[in-house]
This record gives sequence, C-alpha cells and structure tokens, in this order.
Amino acid sequence: MFATSPESSSFPIVTMAAVATRAEYKEAVSTLSELQERRAYECRLTPDRALETIEHAAAFVRDRGLLTRTTDCALPSLHEACHEEPYKPGAGGFAEWPATKWPWGFELARRDDVHAVKIHRGKTLFLSAEASALADPVCRSELARMEAADEDWTALLRHLGNMGPSLTEDILRELDLKPKELKAMRYPLERCGAVVARFFQADDDWVTELARWDQIHPQASTSGGLDELVVAGVRAAVVCPEREPRRWFSWTWLWHDGLIERLVDEHRLTRPEPGWLAAS
Repeated sequence: MFATSPESSSFPIVTMAAVATRAEYKEAVSTLSELQERRAYECRLTPDRALETIEHAAAFVRDRGLLTRTTDCALPSLHEACHEEPYKPGAGGFAEWPATKWPWGFELARRDDVHAVKIHRGKTLFLSAEASALADPVCRSELARMEAADEDWTALLRHLGNMGPSLTEDILRELDLKPKELKAMRYPLERCGAVVARFFQADDDWVTELARWDQIHPQASTSGGLDELVVAGVRAAVVCPEREPRRWFSWTWLWHDGLIERLVDEHRLTRPEPGWLAAS
C-alpha cells in the first residue's frame, strides 16, 4: 500500500528506504485486477480508508488531482471517500449527501489550492492547483468564446470583469435581472468553465459569489489542455473503462474519436485489457 501524503495515520508515510520498493510495485501493477486493487486503495473505496477530517479531504484532492462530489463515474468521489451514511437515506438529492460531512465540498471550494468547477457536464469537479493549471488553457479559450457568442453572456462576463467577483444578489440588482434570468445566463458559463460559483455562509444563510475563470486563476498556464486533463483523469481513477473519459468534461466539441488512440500511441495511456485504460 502506497500513498503520497503523510498528513494522518490513514496515509502511510513513504520513507526513502521504501522508494525502490514503491517504484518496483508500480512497475509490477499492470494487470486489470491489480490496478483495480490499487484503485480501491488510492481512491479510498473501502471504509478503512474513509476521510476523517477536512484536512484529509484537502490532501485527497491534492493526491488525486480531480474529484467529483458524488459518485457518477470512475473518477474518485469526495462523498464516496467519506463512507458516511446519508443525511436522509432514500430521500434523493441533497438528502443523500453524507450526514455530517456534507459541508466539506463547500469548505474545499473556499481554499486557495482547490477550485470547484462545473466542467464535469454541469456537475461539480474539484481540481487541485496542478489540475487547475491543466484546465486553464481550455477555460480561458471558453471564456473568450462565450464572451463573443451571446450578448447576455457578454454583459455578465464584462460586468464581472469590471466589478470583480460579485455576489449574485448584487449582480441581480446591478444588471436589473430576475433570478431565473441570471440562472439561465450563468449555467452554460459555469458548465464550460468560463464562470466559477463559490458559496459562503453569511449569518444563517448561504450566499453565492460568481467569478470569471481568469479571476480565480489569474496566472495563465504555459501548458495543459484537454489531452493533459484526460491523462490526469485516468491517473486519478487509476483504471477506468475506455468509454468514460469522453463523458468526463463538458467540452464535447473539442473531443475527437482518435484522441484516446493517439494518447495510447504516445504511451501516455495504456490498455491493461481491451476496453480499459490506465495511465502509463
């Protein structure tokens, strides 16, 4: 068993004496069954690997790079790694979130080293600083594309550019919008990564702040893109069905049928068995 973070007893510490053994182990893990066993450990799929604190959750994001909030694919899931009974079993929706650990996603999103974005087909995806740098070129290009595509999107994006990150209640007042109008405007912008929403608790209520991508990630990356995100996602999952990665991100218009085959040819991905992918 190997992990990269020593922040708690649930993360075994890798000493210098173990480095050679770890390298040999990773080299040897090549069959699908071995990769699935490693996935169970790395993605915290068993109760003995349950996240115990918010700091453990932050370390989990740093370790894997990409986390979904709820379980919907092979990417590691924050809520699944909590291994906690839902708030109200069988009720659906938010009631299925972990009974006491449900706020962790919002707390993670307020950290400087984590970005909670909706580029997972409109669902929350937590990105580490490194993964955010990989997403940056795509999100910046989407920001420019969306600003030029629709006058309503242009108005909101330019308003945020002039005013900075803003609470939704202020945007409604300053742009003279109704809540349904703002919701319709922000959804496609969040989905493609042009806008990021963050949630804060004020008194006894929760408020929402909207920001442009280039406001939460002001330093433009010199590398990254969809290819790099796909490889990072497969690495985060350890092993996944080959059909999955094209459904991980909102940018279906950037995907082409030969993407996976090219990444395999470039030895950035590998097939432990037909129909399965792992990172090289």
